[in-house]
Amino acid sequence: MNEQTPPRHAPASPGVVDDAFVADPRRWRILGVNLVVGFMSLLDVTVVNVALPSMREALDTSTSTVQWVVSGYALTFGLTLVAGGRLGDAYGRRRLMTLGLIGFMASSVLVGLAPNVETVILARLLQGASAGLLTPQNTGLIQDLFRGAERGRAFGMFGVTVATASALGPVIGGLIIALAGEEDGWRWLFWINVPIGLAALIGILRLTPGRRGEGRPWIDVVGAVLLGLTVLTVLWPMVLAEGGARLPLLLIPLAVPLGWAFVRWEARLRRIGRPPLLEVGLLRQVPGYADGLVIGTLYFTGFTGIFLVLSVHLQEHLGLSPLEAGLLITPFAVGSGVTSPVAGRLVSRIGRRITVWALVMMMSGIVLVALLAPGREGASLALVLVPCLLLAGIGAGGVISPNFTLTLADVPPVMGGAAGGAVQTGQRIGTAFGAALLMTAYGTGSATSAAVGLRAALVTALVLLSLALVVAIRSARAEH
Repeated sequence: MNEQTPPRHAPASPGVVDDAFVADPRRWRILGVNLVVGFMSLLDVTVVNVALPSMREALDTSTSTVQWVVSGYALTFGLTLVAGGRLGDAYGRRRLMTLGLIGFMASSVLVGLAPNVETVILARLLQGASAGLLTPQNTGLIQDLFRGAERGRAFGMFGVTVATASALGPVIGGLIIALAGEEDGWRWLFWINVPIGLAALIGILRLTPGRRGEGRPWIDVVGAVLLGLTVLTVLWPMVLAEGGARLPLLLIPLAVPLGWAFVRWEARLRRIGRPPLLEVGLLRQVPGYADGLVIGTLYFTGFTGIFLVLSVHLQEHLGLSPLEAGLLITPFAVGSGVTSPVAGRLVSRIGRRITVWALVMMMSGIVLVALLAPGREGASLALVLVPCLLLAGIGAGGVISPNFTLTLADVPPVMGGAAGGAVQTGQRIGTAFGAALLMTAYGTGSATSAAVGLRAALVTALVLLSLALVVAIRSARAEH
Protein backbone atom coordinates (compact mmCIF):
# COMPACT_ATOMS: atom_id res chain seq x y z
CA MET A 1 0.00 0.00 0.00
CA ASN A 2 1.48 3.35 -1.04
CA GLU A 3 2.57 5.41 1.99
CA GLN A 4 3.29 8.60 0.06
CA THR A 5 0.90 11.50 0.24
CA PRO A 6 0.40 14.19 -2.39
CA PRO A 7 2.75 17.14 -1.90
CA ARG A 8 1.81 19.64 0.79
CA HIS A 9 2.81 23.25 0.75
CA ALA A 10 2.21 26.49 2.59
CA PRO A 11 -1.31 27.23 3.72
CA ALA A 12 -3.71 29.25 1.67
CA SER A 13 -6.46 31.57 2.81
CA PRO A 14 -10.03 30.48 2.09
CA GLY A 15 -10.38 32.53 -1.04
CA VAL A 16 -6.87 32.00 -2.39
CA VAL A 17 -5.68 29.01 -4.40
CA ASP A 18 -2.07 27.91 -3.92
CA ASP A 19 -0.64 27.53 -7.45
CA ALA A 20 2.07 25.10 -6.26
CA PHE A 21 -0.46 22.76 -4.64
CA VAL A 22 -1.26 19.53 -6.50
CA ALA A 23 -4.76 18.30 -5.63
CA ASP A 24 -5.36 14.61 -5.02
CA PRO A 25 -8.05 13.50 -7.51
CA ARG A 26 -9.49 11.18 -4.84
CA ARG A 27 -9.85 13.96 -2.24
CA TRP A 28 -13.67 14.06 -2.13
CA ARG A 29 -13.92 10.27 -1.75
CA ILE A 30 -11.27 10.40 1.00
CA LEU A 31 -13.24 13.12 2.75
CA GLY A 32 -16.49 11.14 2.47
CA VAL A 33 -14.99 8.07 4.13
CA ASN A 34 -13.44 10.09 6.94
CA LEU A 35 -16.63 12.05 7.60
CA VAL A 36 -18.45 8.75 8.16
CA VAL A 37 -15.92 7.99 10.90
CA GLY A 38 -16.23 11.52 12.29
CA PHE A 39 -20.03 11.25 12.39
CA MET A 40 -19.84 7.93 14.23
CA SER A 41 -17.44 9.21 16.92
CA LEU A 42 -19.35 12.49 17.45
CA LEU A 43 -22.71 10.68 17.49
CA ASP A 44 -21.59 8.61 20.46
CA VAL A 45 -21.36 11.82 22.54
CA THR A 46 -25.17 12.25 22.51
CA VAL A 47 -26.75 9.00 21.29
CA VAL A 48 -26.43 7.35 24.71
CA ASN A 49 -28.39 10.06 26.58
CA VAL A 50 -31.76 8.49 25.76
CA ALA A 51 -30.54 5.03 26.83
CA LEU A 52 -29.49 5.94 30.37
CA PRO A 53 -32.80 4.94 32.04
CA SER A 54 -32.80 1.47 30.45
CA MET A 55 -29.07 1.04 31.15
CA ARG A 56 -29.58 1.98 34.79
CA GLU A 57 -32.33 -0.63 35.15
CA ALA A 58 -30.55 -3.38 33.19
CA LEU A 59 -27.27 -2.91 35.10
CA ASP A 60 -28.99 -2.36 38.46
CA THR A 61 -27.05 0.79 39.30
CA SER A 62 -27.63 4.40 40.38
CA THR A 63 -28.30 7.46 38.24
CA SER A 64 -25.03 9.11 39.29
CA THR A 65 -23.01 6.00 38.38
CA VAL A 66 -24.62 5.42 35.00
CA GLN A 67 -24.08 9.12 34.14
CA TRP A 68 -20.39 8.24 33.78
CA VAL A 69 -21.32 6.28 30.65
CA VAL A 70 -21.82 9.69 29.01
CA SER A 71 -19.40 11.77 31.05
CA GLY A 72 -16.48 9.32 30.91
CA TYR A 73 -16.63 9.26 27.10
CA ALA A 74 -16.70 13.07 26.93
CA LEU A 75 -13.78 13.30 29.37
CA THR A 76 -11.29 11.04 27.55
CA PHE A 77 -12.50 12.36 24.19
CA GLY A 78 -11.53 15.90 25.20
CA LEU A 79 -8.25 14.78 26.76
CA THR A 80 -6.83 13.13 23.64
CA LEU A 81 -7.88 15.52 20.85
CA VAL A 82 -4.74 17.70 20.60
CA ALA A 83 -2.36 14.78 21.14
CA GLY A 84 -4.31 12.75 18.57
CA GLY A 85 -4.09 15.60 16.08
CA ARG A 86 -0.34 16.00 16.62
CA LEU A 87 0.24 12.25 16.25
CA GLY A 88 -1.65 12.40 12.96
CA ASP A 89 0.54 15.31 11.83
CA ALA A 90 3.66 13.30 12.72
CA TYR A 91 2.79 9.69 11.85
CA GLY A 92 0.17 10.16 9.13
CA ARG A 93 -3.63 10.35 9.05
CA ARG A 94 -4.13 6.78 7.85
CA ARG A 95 -2.15 5.22 10.68
CA LEU A 96 -3.93 7.20 13.42
CA MET A 97 -7.36 6.64 11.90
CA THR A 98 -6.70 2.92 11.61
CA LEU A 99 -5.54 2.61 15.22
CA GLY A 100 -8.30 4.85 16.51
CA LEU A 101 -11.04 3.07 14.55
CA ILE A 102 -9.89 -0.39 15.66
CA GLY A 103 -9.87 0.83 19.27
CA PHE A 104 -13.30 2.41 18.80
CA MET A 105 -14.84 -0.77 17.41
CA ALA A 106 -13.21 -3.02 20.01
CA SER A 107 -14.45 -0.83 22.88
CA SER A 108 -17.93 -0.70 21.30
CA VAL A 109 -18.06 -4.50 21.35
CA LEU A 110 -16.89 -4.50 24.97
CA VAL A 111 -19.65 -2.07 26.00
CA GLY A 112 -22.27 -4.18 24.24
CA LEU A 113 -21.10 -7.37 25.99
CA ALA A 114 -20.44 -5.79 29.40
CA PRO A 115 -21.95 -7.74 32.32
CA ASN A 116 -21.80 -4.80 34.77
CA VAL A 117 -21.64 -1.03 34.89
CA GLU A 118 -17.94 -0.95 35.82
CA THR A 119 -17.04 -2.69 32.55
CA VAL A 120 -19.32 -0.35 30.61
CA ILE A 121 -17.64 2.75 32.08
CA LEU A 122 -14.13 1.38 31.46
CA ALA A 123 -15.00 0.55 27.85
CA ARG A 124 -16.53 4.00 27.35
CA LEU A 125 -13.33 5.64 28.64
CA LEU A 126 -11.38 3.65 26.03
CA GLN A 127 -13.95 4.48 23.37
CA GLY A 128 -13.68 8.21 24.11
CA ALA A 129 -9.87 8.08 23.91
CA SER A 130 -10.14 6.28 20.55
CA ALA A 131 -12.57 8.94 19.29
CA GLY A 132 -10.02 11.58 20.34
CA LEU A 133 -7.49 9.98 18.01
CA LEU A 134 -10.02 9.84 15.15
CA THR A 135 -11.77 13.21 15.13
CA PRO A 136 -8.84 15.65 14.64
CA GLN A 137 -7.79 13.71 11.55
CA ASN A 138 -10.91 15.07 9.81
CA THR A 139 -9.78 18.70 10.07
CA GLY A 140 -6.17 17.68 9.41
CA LEU A 141 -7.15 15.93 6.18
CA ILE A 142 -9.14 18.94 5.02
CA GLN A 143 -6.07 21.10 5.65
CA ASP A 144 -3.92 18.61 3.71
CA LEU A 145 -6.18 17.91 0.75
CA PHE A 146 -8.02 21.16 -0.03
CA ARG A 147 -7.15 24.75 -0.88
CA GLY A 148 -9.07 27.90 -1.74
CA ALA A 149 -12.86 27.80 -2.04
CA GLU A 150 -12.77 23.98 -2.03
CA ARG A 151 -11.56 24.04 1.57
CA GLY A 152 -14.61 26.07 2.55
CA ARG A 153 -16.91 23.51 0.87
CA ALA A 154 -15.06 20.67 2.59
CA PHE A 155 -15.46 22.35 5.99
CA GLY A 156 -19.11 22.89 5.07
CA MET A 157 -19.51 19.12 4.82
CA PHE A 158 -17.66 18.73 8.12
CA GLY A 159 -20.01 21.28 9.68
CA VAL A 160 -23.01 19.23 8.54
CA THR A 161 -21.39 16.19 10.17
CA VAL A 162 -20.84 17.95 13.52
CA ALA A 163 -24.30 19.53 13.67
CA THR A 164 -26.29 16.49 12.56
CA ALA A 165 -24.34 14.10 14.80
CA SER A 166 -25.10 16.32 17.81
CA ALA A 167 -28.77 16.84 16.97
CA LEU A 168 -29.67 13.38 15.63
CA GLY A 169 -28.10 11.43 18.50
CA PRO A 170 -31.32 11.31 20.55
CA VAL A 171 -33.40 10.39 17.49
CA ILE A 172 -31.13 7.55 16.39
CA GLY A 173 -30.78 6.32 19.97
CA GLY A 174 -34.52 6.37 20.51
CA LEU A 175 -35.18 4.57 17.22
CA ILE A 176 -32.69 1.78 17.93
CA ILE A 177 -34.10 1.25 21.42
CA ALA A 178 -37.66 1.22 20.04
CA LEU A 179 -36.70 -1.46 17.49
CA ALA A 180 -34.47 -3.61 19.72
CA GLY A 181 -36.44 -3.26 22.96
CA GLU A 182 -35.85 -1.53 26.28
CA GLU A 183 -33.96 -4.39 27.95
CA ASP A 184 -31.12 -4.91 25.45
CA GLY A 185 -31.70 -2.10 22.98
CA TRP A 186 -28.96 0.03 24.58
CA ARG A 187 -26.38 -2.64 23.69
CA TRP A 188 -27.23 -2.23 19.99
CA LEU A 189 -26.30 1.45 20.20
CA PHE A 190 -22.71 0.24 20.47
CA TRP A 191 -22.79 -2.93 18.36
CA ILE A 192 -24.04 -0.92 15.38
CA ASN A 193 -20.64 0.82 15.32
CA VAL A 194 -18.90 -2.40 14.28
CA PRO A 195 -20.30 -2.98 10.74
CA ILE A 196 -20.14 0.76 10.00
CA GLY A 197 -16.58 0.89 11.33
CA LEU A 198 -15.45 -2.13 9.32
CA ALA A 199 -16.79 -0.61 6.10
CA ALA A 200 -15.08 2.70 6.93
CA LEU A 201 -11.82 0.92 7.79
CA ILE A 202 -11.66 -0.61 4.31
CA GLY A 203 -12.12 2.85 2.81
CA ILE A 204 -9.44 4.35 5.06
CA LEU A 205 -6.88 1.68 4.17
CA ARG A 206 -7.59 2.02 0.45
CA LEU A 207 -7.88 5.80 0.15
CA THR A 208 -6.45 7.82 3.05
CA PRO A 209 -2.88 9.04 2.44
CA GLY A 210 -0.07 7.83 4.68
CA ARG A 211 2.76 9.81 6.27
CA ARG A 212 4.88 12.15 4.22
CA GLY A 213 8.64 12.06 4.71
CA GLU A 214 11.15 9.68 6.24
CA GLY A 215 12.64 9.13 9.69
CA ARG A 216 11.15 8.77 13.14
CA PRO A 217 9.09 11.79 14.24
CA TRP A 218 9.83 13.35 17.64
CA ILE A 219 6.78 13.63 19.90
CA ASP A 220 6.49 16.17 22.72
CA VAL A 221 5.48 13.83 25.56
CA VAL A 222 5.99 16.42 28.32
CA GLY A 223 3.80 18.91 26.45
CA ALA A 224 1.12 16.26 25.97
CA VAL A 225 1.12 15.53 29.73
CA LEU A 226 0.98 19.22 30.69
CA LEU A 227 -1.84 19.96 28.24
CA GLY A 228 -3.68 16.81 29.32
CA LEU A 229 -3.51 17.86 32.97
CA THR A 230 -4.70 21.37 32.03
CA VAL A 231 -7.72 20.00 30.18
CA LEU A 232 -8.35 17.44 32.93
CA THR A 233 -8.54 20.08 35.68
CA VAL A 234 -11.23 21.86 33.64
CA LEU A 235 -13.21 18.95 32.19
CA TRP A 236 -13.26 16.56 35.15
CA PRO A 237 -14.86 19.02 37.61
CA MET A 238 -17.44 20.01 34.98
CA VAL A 239 -18.29 16.37 34.31
CA LEU A 240 -18.78 15.80 38.06
CA ALA A 241 -20.85 19.00 38.28
CA GLU A 242 -23.40 17.46 35.90
CA GLY A 243 -24.08 14.89 38.64
CA GLY A 244 -24.42 17.57 41.32
CA ALA A 245 -20.86 17.54 42.77
CA ARG A 246 -19.64 21.08 43.41
CA LEU A 247 -16.45 20.62 45.48
CA PRO A 248 -14.31 19.44 42.50
CA LEU A 249 -14.96 22.82 40.84
CA LEU A 250 -12.24 24.14 43.15
CA LEU A 251 -9.73 22.30 40.94
CA ILE A 252 -10.46 24.51 37.92
CA PRO A 253 -8.08 27.36 38.97
CA LEU A 254 -5.22 24.83 38.73
CA ALA A 255 -5.67 25.01 34.95
CA VAL A 256 -4.04 28.48 34.98
CA PRO A 257 -0.56 27.46 36.27
CA LEU A 258 -0.69 24.20 34.30
CA GLY A 259 -1.60 26.08 31.12
CA TRP A 260 1.19 28.60 31.77
CA ALA A 261 3.67 25.74 32.26
CA PHE A 262 2.50 24.20 28.95
CA VAL A 263 2.98 27.48 27.05
CA ARG A 264 6.45 27.98 28.56
CA TRP A 265 7.48 24.42 27.73
CA GLU A 266 6.30 24.75 24.13
CA ALA A 267 8.23 28.02 23.77
CA ARG A 268 11.37 26.33 25.13
CA LEU A 269 11.09 23.50 22.60
CA ARG A 270 10.78 25.98 19.78
CA ARG A 271 13.94 27.81 20.96
CA ILE A 272 16.00 24.61 20.98
CA GLY A 273 14.68 23.47 17.60
CA ARG A 274 12.41 20.64 18.76
CA PRO A 275 8.89 20.24 17.29
CA PRO A 276 6.33 21.20 19.97
CA LEU A 277 2.97 19.54 20.53
CA LEU A 278 1.25 22.78 19.56
CA GLU A 279 2.94 25.80 17.99
CA VAL A 280 1.46 28.25 20.50
CA GLY A 281 3.51 31.21 19.32
CA LEU A 282 2.81 30.50 15.66
CA LEU A 283 -0.92 30.06 16.23
CA ARG A 284 -1.00 33.36 18.13
CA GLN A 285 0.26 35.04 14.98
CA VAL A 286 -2.13 33.23 12.61
CA PRO A 287 -4.92 35.68 11.62
CA GLY A 288 -8.26 34.72 13.13
CA TYR A 289 -7.11 31.59 14.97
CA ALA A 290 -7.54 32.92 18.54
CA ASP A 291 -10.91 34.52 17.75
CA GLY A 292 -12.11 31.34 16.06
CA LEU A 293 -11.06 29.23 19.03
CA VAL A 294 -12.99 31.51 21.42
CA ILE A 295 -16.07 31.66 19.15
CA GLY A 296 -16.17 27.87 18.82
CA THR A 297 -15.80 27.32 22.57
CA LEU A 298 -18.49 29.85 23.49
CA TYR A 299 -20.83 28.62 20.78
CA PHE A 300 -20.64 25.00 21.90
CA THR A 301 -21.07 26.12 25.53
CA GLY A 302 -24.43 27.63 24.67
CA PHE A 303 -25.45 25.32 21.82
CA THR A 304 -25.14 21.69 22.92
CA GLY A 305 -26.69 22.07 26.39
CA ILE A 306 -29.94 23.16 24.72
CA PHE A 307 -30.53 19.66 23.36
CA LEU A 308 -29.88 18.05 26.73
CA VAL A 309 -32.31 20.40 28.50
CA LEU A 310 -34.99 19.96 25.84
CA SER A 311 -34.58 16.18 25.90
CA VAL A 312 -34.92 16.07 29.71
CA HIS A 313 -37.88 18.47 29.67
CA LEU A 314 -39.75 16.60 26.95
CA GLN A 315 -39.23 13.17 28.50
CA GLU A 316 -39.31 13.75 32.26
CA HIS A 317 -41.83 16.59 32.45
CA LEU A 318 -44.05 15.98 29.42
CA GLY A 319 -43.73 12.17 29.40
CA LEU A 320 -42.66 11.76 25.77
CA SER A 321 -40.73 8.70 24.64
CA PRO A 322 -37.04 9.04 23.65
CA LEU A 323 -38.02 8.72 19.98
CA GLU A 324 -40.80 11.33 20.22
CA ALA A 325 -38.48 13.77 22.02
CA GLY A 326 -35.76 13.20 19.44
CA LEU A 327 -38.12 13.79 16.53
CA LEU A 328 -39.24 17.13 17.98
CA ILE A 329 -35.60 18.26 18.08
CA THR A 330 -34.83 17.01 14.53
CA PRO A 331 -35.81 20.26 12.70
CA PHE A 332 -32.66 21.85 14.12
CA ALA A 333 -30.52 19.21 12.38
CA VAL A 334 -32.52 19.61 9.16
CA GLY A 335 -31.99 23.37 9.08
CA SER A 336 -28.30 23.04 9.87
CA GLY A 337 -27.83 20.35 7.24
CA VAL A 338 -29.32 22.62 4.59
CA THR A 339 -27.28 25.75 5.29
CA SER A 340 -23.92 24.32 6.38
CA PRO A 341 -22.69 23.39 2.86
CA VAL A 342 -24.05 26.68 1.48
CA ALA A 343 -22.20 28.61 4.17
CA GLY A 344 -19.07 26.61 3.36
CA ARG A 345 -19.23 27.83 -0.25
CA LEU A 346 -19.90 31.46 0.69
CA VAL A 347 -17.34 31.90 3.45
CA SER A 348 -14.46 32.60 1.07
CA ARG A 349 -16.35 35.65 -0.24
CA ILE A 350 -18.14 36.89 2.88
CA GLY A 351 -15.62 36.06 5.61
CA ARG A 352 -16.42 36.40 9.30
CA ARG A 353 -19.62 38.35 8.63
CA ILE A 354 -21.33 35.08 7.79
CA THR A 355 -20.71 33.90 11.37
CA VAL A 356 -22.27 37.11 12.71
CA TRP A 357 -25.42 36.76 10.59
CA ALA A 358 -25.71 33.07 11.37
CA LEU A 359 -25.42 33.61 15.12
CA VAL A 360 -28.12 36.31 15.00
CA MET A 361 -30.47 33.95 13.15
CA MET A 362 -29.71 31.01 15.44
CA MET A 363 -30.28 33.13 18.56
CA SER A 364 -33.54 34.47 17.10
CA GLY A 365 -34.86 30.92 16.90
CA ILE A 366 -33.84 30.20 20.51
CA VAL A 367 -35.44 33.47 21.69
CA LEU A 368 -38.72 32.36 20.09
CA VAL A 369 -38.47 28.95 21.80
CA ALA A 370 -37.85 30.65 25.16
CA LEU A 371 -40.83 32.96 24.68
CA LEU A 372 -43.34 30.49 23.22
CA ALA A 373 -42.50 26.91 24.26
CA PRO A 374 -42.57 26.90 28.11
CA GLY A 375 -45.98 25.82 29.42
CA ARG A 376 -47.07 24.17 26.17
CA GLU A 377 -47.50 20.48 25.40
CA GLY A 378 -48.86 18.17 22.72
CA ALA A 379 -49.68 19.59 19.30
CA SER A 380 -49.41 23.16 20.59
CA LEU A 381 -45.79 22.56 21.59
CA ALA A 382 -44.94 20.90 18.28
CA LEU A 383 -46.36 23.87 16.34
CA VAL A 384 -43.93 26.12 18.21
CA LEU A 385 -40.83 23.93 18.47
CA VAL A 386 -40.68 22.72 14.86
CA PRO A 387 -40.48 26.12 13.08
CA CYS A 388 -38.44 27.79 15.82
CA LEU A 389 -35.83 25.02 15.97
CA LEU A 390 -35.77 24.95 12.15
CA LEU A 391 -34.94 28.68 12.16
CA ALA A 392 -32.27 28.14 14.83
CA GLY A 393 -30.82 25.25 12.84
CA ILE A 394 -30.67 27.32 9.64
CA GLY A 395 -28.59 29.84 11.57
CA ALA A 396 -26.45 27.18 13.25
CA GLY A 397 -25.44 25.76 9.89
CA GLY A 398 -23.64 29.01 9.18
CA VAL A 399 -21.58 28.94 12.37
CA ILE A 400 -19.64 25.69 12.65
CA SER A 401 -18.24 25.13 9.16
CA PRO A 402 -17.30 28.78 8.39
CA ASN A 403 -15.69 29.05 11.82
CA PHE A 404 -13.50 26.02 11.10
CA THR A 405 -12.60 27.42 7.67
CA LEU A 406 -11.67 30.86 8.96
CA THR A 407 -9.93 29.60 12.10
CA LEU A 408 -7.66 27.13 10.30
CA ALA A 409 -7.28 28.98 6.99
CA ASP A 410 -3.69 30.11 7.56
CA VAL A 411 -2.53 27.26 9.80
CA PRO A 412 0.33 25.34 8.14
CA PRO A 413 -0.77 21.81 7.15
CA VAL A 414 2.07 20.35 9.23
CA MET A 415 0.20 21.63 12.32
CA GLY A 416 -3.31 21.10 10.91
CA GLY A 417 -4.21 18.12 13.10
CA ALA A 418 -2.97 19.62 16.37
CA ALA A 419 -4.49 23.04 15.64
CA GLY A 420 -7.82 21.46 14.70
CA GLY A 421 -7.61 19.28 17.80
CA ALA A 422 -7.17 22.39 19.95
CA VAL A 423 -10.30 23.94 18.42
CA GLN A 424 -12.25 20.75 19.08
CA THR A 425 -10.87 20.55 22.64
CA GLY A 426 -12.35 24.00 23.23
CA GLN A 427 -15.64 22.69 21.88
CA ARG A 428 -15.57 19.68 24.22
CA ILE A 429 -14.80 21.93 27.22
CA GLY A 430 -17.63 24.21 26.12
CA THR A 431 -19.98 21.25 25.77
CA ALA A 432 -19.19 19.97 29.28
CA PHE A 433 -19.46 23.42 30.88
CA GLY A 434 -22.62 24.30 28.96
CA ALA A 435 -24.36 21.03 29.84
CA ALA A 436 -23.60 21.50 33.56
CA LEU A 437 -24.57 25.19 33.54
CA LEU A 438 -27.81 24.81 31.58
CA MET A 439 -28.93 21.77 33.58
CA THR A 440 -28.22 23.69 36.80
CA ALA A 441 -30.32 26.60 35.51
CA TYR A 442 -33.09 24.19 34.51
CA GLY A 443 -33.04 22.43 37.87
CA THR A 444 -33.03 25.69 39.82
CA GLY A 445 -35.89 27.17 37.81
CA SER A 446 -37.87 23.92 37.95
CA ALA A 447 -38.17 24.35 41.71
CA THR A 448 -40.82 26.92 40.75
CA SER A 449 -42.14 25.13 37.65
CA ALA A 450 -40.81 23.18 34.67
CA ALA A 451 -41.75 26.10 32.39
CA VAL A 452 -39.65 28.50 34.46
CA GLY A 453 -36.77 26.00 34.44
CA LEU A 454 -36.88 25.64 30.65
CA ARG A 455 -36.94 29.39 30.13
CA ALA A 456 -34.08 29.91 32.60
CA ALA A 457 -31.90 27.37 30.76
CA LEU A 458 -32.63 28.91 27.35
CA VAL A 459 -31.89 32.44 28.60
CA THR A 460 -28.59 31.16 30.01
CA ALA A 461 -27.76 29.67 26.60
CA LEU A 462 -28.58 32.99 24.91
CA VAL A 463 -26.21 34.87 27.23
CA LEU A 464 -23.39 32.49 26.26
CA LEU A 465 -24.23 32.75 22.56
CA SER A 466 -24.25 36.55 22.89
CA LEU A 467 -20.64 36.41 24.07
CA ALA A 468 -19.76 34.40 20.94
CA LEU A 469 -21.57 37.03 18.86
CA VAL A 470 -19.55 39.85 20.43
CA VAL A 471 -16.27 38.10 19.55
CA ALA A 472 -17.52 37.37 16.01
CA ILE A 473 -18.45 41.04 15.46
CA ARG A 474 -15.02 42.14 16.69
CA SER A 475 -13.33 39.64 14.39
CA ALA A 476 -15.45 40.73 11.41
CA ARG A 477 -14.48 44.37 11.97
CA ALA A 478 -10.82 43.39 12.13
CA GLU A 479 -11.08 41.92 8.61
CA HIS A 480 -11.80 45.34 7.16
